[in-house]
Amino acid sequence: MEQLVADERAVVRAEDVLDAWGISKSAANAVLSRLARKGWLQRLRRGAYVVVPLGAGTDTPAVAAAWPIAAELFGPCFISGWSAAEHWGLTDQIFNVVALVTTRPQRARDQHHGGIRFRVRTLPPEKLFGTTAVWFGSARVQVADPHRTLIDILDAPDFGGGGRHVLDIAKSYWSGSLCEPKTVLEYARKFGRGTVFKRLGLTAEQYGNPSRDWVEQCVEGCSKGISLFDPSSPDAGPIRSRWGIRVNVPLEDT
Repeated sequence: MEQLVADERAVVRAEDVLDAWGISKSAANAVLSRLARKGWLQRLRRGAYVVVPLGAGTDTPAVAAAWPIAAELFGPCFISGWSAAEHWGLTDQIFNVVALVTTRPQRARDQHHGGIRFRVRTLPPEKLFGTTAVWFGSARVQVADPHRTLIDILDAPDFGGGGRHVLDIAKSYWSGSLCEPKTVLEYARKFGRGTVFKRLGLTAEQYGNPSRDWVEQCVEGCSKGISLFDPSSPDAGPIRSRWGIRVNVPLEDT
């Protein structure tokens, strides 16, 4: 047990016990199960455990270092959505669910492991860009940078907490020091989704001060037809014809 603690692993698996003790995989699984029954380990899911901190009041505490756990369970992945928005100070709202993007197919978008709730999006490997590393001790976790965070929540507003909260985050981005219009436009091109350009252009005009050339380039990326700003809200509200988008969330509330 001392070796597992000293290794500072975010997640402990049978392979880790194999490497440390040179025993068979079946024996390693038996060891992990026994340690979990004794309260030394907390089971996250089949074959994956986390060390329970000394002095914990329960043998199944919510895991504090949620991001390293996410990286181990869902990698290759990166933290994004509302979680990344919190990290960059783009929102004051606190979410108790870790939002992340992974390349690995998932059975469910909402998952619960070891006291931690996760909201998971799956995207192809070519869409894993625009991230930066954050360290938790010896654990390295990728998190969306501010520009990729904005792209992700504009692509899927529910990933940012819904339309109104997405507008709050977008306002913080366009009016703050993290704003880089050229970079976020480049990300939108690389991401390659027309509705992202629509929501990006709308929020830039509403909360920022984009140049005429920037606006024209953003318009070129928009898809045909009328899209909803928030797909989960009622299909009602004014249409911004330049962007081909129906504003079905109140802009004046942000």
